[in-house]
Amino acid sequence: MDILFHFVDLRPDPDILRVAWGAMTRFVDEEGVEMLFGCSSFHGTDAQSYADAFAMLRQRHLAPKRWLPKVKAPDVLRFARAFRRAPDTKRAMLSMPPLLRTYLLMGGWVSDHAVVDRDLNTLHVFTGLDIGRIPPARARALRLVAG
Repeated sequence: MDILFHFVDLRPDPDILRVAWGAMTRFVDEEGVEMLFGCSSFHGTDAQSYADAFAMLRQRHLAPKRWLPKVKAPDVLRFARAFRRAPDTKRAMLSMPPLLRTYLLMGGWVSDHAVVDRDLNTLHVFTGLDIGRIPPARARALRLVAG
């Protein structure tokens, strides 16, 4: 299986993000990549300010068991255990990083914990996407951007 690692800035300009996804789509198609994974980062380390987002991730977007990464970092937020309530969907989506929202719209999934990075003042959530599971309409839109 071909796997591609990537990283995109925490809060990129939407036009830059579109161009990046277009380039990524071209590469994925040309190289036959089957899965993308990396991390999506929430700005700040106050998990409570992202309570609805984490509750939604727990409820709807956890990785399949075989792809769920183990906790290895010394400082983590186990949001799947901590946020067991019904999320406010609108608030959740508004507080999600743009990159993560994009992954989720394509059928992406996340780990059950976030790594707390105090040096960068972020909460990093492992994020994956099985290319074969991208909804056909979304795949067509990405290929249009890819040109």
